[in-house]
Amino acid sequence: MGMKNRKYIFVIGGVMSGVGKGITTSSIGTILKARGFSVTAIKIDPYLNVDAGTMNPTEHGEVFVLESGLECDQDMGNYERFMGVTLPSENYMTSGMVYQSVINRERNLGYGGKCVEAVPHLPQEIISRITKASEKANADITLIEIGGTIGEYQNLIFIEAARMMKIKNPDSVAFVMVSYLPIPSKVGEMKTKPTQYAVRTLNSYGVQPDFIVARSERFLDQKRKEKIAISCSVPERYVISAPDIDSIYEVPLNFERDDLSRLLLKKLELKPRTSDLRPWYNLIERVKGLKKRVRIGVVGKYFSTGEFVLSDSYISVIEAIKHAGYKVGVKPEIDWVNSELFEKEPEKLKELKTYDGIIVPGGFGSRGIEGKIKVIEYCRKNKIPYLGLCYGMQLMVVEYARHVLGFKDANTTEIDRHTKHPVIDIMPEQKKNLEDKNYGATMRLGGYLEVVQKGTLAYEAYGKAKVVERHRHRWEVNPEYVDQLVKAGLVFSAKSPNKRLVEITELPKSKHPFFLGTQAHPEFTSAPLSPNPLFLKFMEAAKKHSK
Repeated sequence: MGMKNRKYIFVIGGVMSGVGKGITTSSIGTILKARGFSVTAIKIDPYLNVDAGTMNPTEHGEVFVLESGLECDQDMGNYERFMGVTLPSENYMTSGMVYQSVINRERNLGYGGKCVEAVPHLPQEIISRITKASEKANADITLIEIGGTIGEYQNLIFIEAARMMKIKNPDSVAFVMVSYLPIPSKVGEMKTKPTQYAVRTLNSYGVQPDFIVARSERFLDQKRKEKIAISCSVPERYVISAPDIDSIYEVPLNFERDDLSRLLLKKLELKPRTSDLRPWYNLIERVKGLKKRVRIGVVGKYFSTGEFVLSDSYISVIEAIKHAGYKVGVKPEIDWVNSELFEKEPEKLKELKTYDGIIVPGGFGSRGIEGKIKVIEYCRKNKIPYLGLCYGMQLMVVEYARHVLGFKDANTTEIDRHTKHPVIDIMPEQKKNLEDKNYGATMRLGGYLEVVQKGTLAYEAYGKAKVVERHRHRWEVNPEYVDQLVKAGLVFSAKSPNKRLVEITELPKSKHPFFLGTQAHPEFTSAPLSPNPLFLKFMEAAKKHSK
């Protein structure tokens, strides 16, 4: 397919951030895919950061890692989960990447001595990245989500690129604006004015939305639909209602109720094909029928900015718990457990008995670490199902070395450079990179092959000997301690193909119902229609424990 046949849908947000562009984009991808079209999705972040690896999770949300190792925005995770795809690095871009490419090309005389300007050279670079990603995926339809909110200086250049694409091929480009309709509590009625202003601002950039997805607490009534249609020049049936709902996985079905996929295809001059959303209908039916509740505690430290941020710092972990819970037929109730609490008041550890499973997710730094180690010891001794992710596995090894091997000061060198027992350490080949301040080369990032040992919990979960999981870390289990830990009863059930790096740690089933940690981030490969095997096994154990 040349540029002529490829179709592009831009998703832009109005009124405020956090309005649900990522879920909208993912859901549109899902309903178009259900109609038999090949779809891919691109996320544009207007930040000057070159990737998301340097952004603070409490401000920006979780850093998602692609198979390729690129660190990017959490929306890329939503696309993968909803659409059941593995996206390449080409599908993510930031302003930083775009500027960097243009400046590098100018320095290398790539523009042949021309004056290089923001317009047209930046939009041209953006268009070339969008079309390359579309070609690489060989997609019929490419969805492009432009981060930020209409009216911000930062994303203007991306909207400009979209406008240029629309002029060149008017039938191949559609615009969807996701807007918010507030219901002020004192007024009690839904207000369309902010949406009208957002559309006007977009018009001032030379762009008219084809569709408006109206986010609000409630369904849109007929009167509001008419009002938006008239004041925003959008046909009434192209105004799509998107009320708040319990499960984000219902959004594709809600969109289909408003006939969105057929209308989009009509707009892009594509013939509709029959739609098959049965797996999604089955999923939502199952979710709605769930009665049994299972309590899961997630032990973190991102608490300093209030609870509302937390769910974004660990969004993939939360979704992976839900996916596995739905599959094993339980409704997970997720609680945030602040590890620092147990450092100040160790007697509070008893409260962990009320949970059916505990997860210590990834993280870094020394805050709350002793509390996490206490939690792990408590779960090990009291047979509470435990899943450690990345840092949560490393601390499991530290805990075992301290309390079973008796190495009282055992630690990770990330926290204590001078510990006598560095059971978690940086590999010698990485140390050189760190000394040279070459941080980018010091991480294991992206998909890595792991070899799983038969007869273990990990093998029971995966059902095969070779698996690929995604990584994002620098520290590893120190090979010098492996033999001692194994003698003391710890099982290293998966290793790297050269047997040098430990990938999964567990206790045998005879000792504990489920006590397992993985060096990887299995939450990155979990999806509502195909939960990750380790989370599935953990949720089975939690379900059993709740009995």
